[in-house]
Amino acid sequence: MTTTPITPSLIATLPGHYYTDPDVFRQEQERVFESLWFCAVRSSDLDRPGAFRTVQVGRENVIITRNRQGGLRAFLNVCRHRGARLCLEESGETRRTLQCPYHAWTYDLDGKLIAAPNLIKMPDVDRVAYGLINVSLREWLGYAWVCLADEPPSFEDTVVHAAVERLSDVAAIEHYGTENLALGKRITYDVKANWKLIVENFMECYHCATIHPELTEVLPEFADGYAAQYYVGHGAEFGADVKGFTVDGSEGFGKLPEVSADQDRRYYAITVKPTVFVNLVPDHVILHRMFPLAEDRTVVECDWLYAPEVVASGADVSRSVELFHRVNVQDFEACERTQPAMSSRAYRKGGVLVPNEHHIGIFHEWLVGRLGGAHAGPVH
Repeated sequence: MTTTPITPSLIATLPGHYYTDPDVFRQEQERVFESLWFCAVRSSDLDRPGAFRTVQVGRENVIITRNRQGGLRAFLNVCRHRGARLCLEESGETRRTLQCPYHAWTYDLDGKLIAAPNLIKMPDVDRVAYGLINVSLREWLGYAWVCLADEPPSFEDTVVHAAVERLSDVAAIEHYGTENLALGKRITYDVKANWKLIVENFMECYHCATIHPELTEVLPEFADGYAAQYYVGHGAEFGADVKGFTVDGSEGFGKLPEVSADQDRRYYAITVKPTVFVNLVPDHVILHRMFPLAEDRTVVECDWLYAPEVVASGADVSRSVELFHRVNVQDFEACERTQPAMSSRAYRKGGVLVPNEHHIGIFHEWLVGRLGGAHAGPVH
């Protein structure tokens, strides 16, 4: 007679040093952020040729710009002459070229070297070979995603697959038309915590009844501790008296045109590893991009996206923005409260995950696999 093994109630988290060790963070920079697709910038932020944005991806600084033909291009933010950083600003606009402020080596918006002092006297210099180093770029959901790997992994099998894995069908996210939405609000948070604490927090709702009173009023099932991401294809249903995804449950805006009847009055959440959260509600989309800057510091840029006519009309979006802004502040405070304990001897072997957090263990196994280590496993 065989017996079915009993899954332990408590399984181990990562040990504390995964959240505090600079060497672990360096490995993550190399094997995670610099090796996978990284969501860098909202495409519409670069609304004309010459507009640029610089972002930190692992140990590298990357320029994303729009060329003269209107296409997005990405390059390492490094002059090929003596290594000076080309663009010091986080964002800006250049008319026709990118010029190094050190020795005036100048590149066109496709990265080709087009001018430099005395360059005409150096006819043997290959202007393409000494152009800027290209970075792979794809657009999805209205964002530019970059990958620093020499041979990037399949975008469909990694990034797009996250939507399939969560919603069971990529069409389900396409119904929101995120690439056609307009930016209604952007808030940047500087969080004094390791990026993994933020991911883990987003993936579970065991804490929701404790720290998210406004959210659990709108989504009552969250008070039971099961996050939307716990079930494949499941969307958390609005409360019976709730009219919209707003801080007071008041009415929001009209349902986005392609959102299905099954998706109406529901909230869906997707984690796109390593650093993106997508939140879907009937009348808008909220997207978080994380920029891990140190083992104990993560900048999070959060966009609230609405139908273009809502933004163009000057409609007041503050009640829907306020709901998730409060959720963000509450979550990030919890992460900052947790970060100092990661270096405590009490957390040397890590903590534990209760049954409705066990899916976080899959994230831990994925990360440890990327780093080439071994996970602690169940707690006995």
